[in-house]
Amino acid sequence: MNTELLQKYISDDANIDETELVVKWINASNENRREYMAQRKLYDIALWRTPDFGKDELLSNRKRPAKIILREILKIAALLAIAFSFSYLWFNGKDSTSGELLQSVYTPAGQRTEIHLPDGTHVWLNSCSRLTYSNKFIGKYRRVKLEGEAYFIVSKNKEKPFIVQTNRYNIKVLGTEFNVIAYPTDKEWKTSLLNGCVKITDRSGVEKMMLKPNNVGYLDGVRLRKTVISDDNEFMWRKGLLCFTDLSIHEMVHKLELYYDVKIIVHNSRMINKYYTGKFRIGDGIEHVLNVLKLDNKFSYTYDEDNKLIIIN
Repeated sequence: MNTELLQKYISDDANIDETELVVKWINASNENRREYMAQRKLYDIALWRTPDFGKDELLSNRKRPAKIILREILKIAALLAIAFSFSYLWFNGKDSTSGELLQSVYTPAGQRTEIHLPDGTHVWLNSCSRLTYSNKFIGKYRRVKLEGEAYFIVSKNKEKPFIVQTNRYNIKVLGTEFNVIAYPTDKEWKTSLLNGCVKITDRSGVEKMMLKPNNVGYLDGVRLRKTVISDDNEFMWRKGLLCFTDLSIHEMVHKLELYYDVKIIVHNSRMINKYYTGKFRIGDGIEHVLNVLKLDNKFSYTYDEDNKLIIIN
């Protein structure tokens, strides 16, 4: 295999034809697969050991991966065949139609799903997340229900606002681009606005906060607060990348637990006071992340897959 082409594939720069060629080569033999994994490991080490930059340089010079490649599309298609389902559900709201047929999409751990809604809205659904929406947006509003994390680029329609219902607050928009974190099993609730304007409301529709571009609305205990986006790396999950930027071990473990649906216990005191920066492909799995982490941090771990428990020693 041509080394340059293999590196393009690893760095997500290969086009569809090149991707097909590399995938066929990888699957042709165990030797090819081992060579690919060796090159991937070197690439991940380089990402992990990339020196820190200033905020402005980080935001302006970061290389952005190419579009979703073929192997990921095929993987998502297979998952959707299992996870896609139809059910009769109701949303809270005066305009809801009783018995309206909705469809629900769930993204398994370590994966992400790309969805195009009937109104043209584009959604990326993160790991362990569920989006429920109508096959027809009937009534005054376009309502969807989110459990987990999703990135929305909402199709504009001034006559029919788009509402994202979550376990704590709702987000009301006309047409905009934003990210929402609202896992029902987690305390964190946050929405980050990249373009347009959104209103955060309670479940009865009372406005609690308005966000403008670069604003973040987040839950601090029981209070809703506002700040600004400090690092757009946190949105790279929709490109298939799990990014850490100066995270404590607790913050990093928390993110890994959410993305891979596992429980992680750290018994290594040397890791407690360190901060971690790195990039990984989400689809490569939790053990790949841990094995790369081991390169700069001396630890061992056990993984009980049946109980989804990882202990770092």
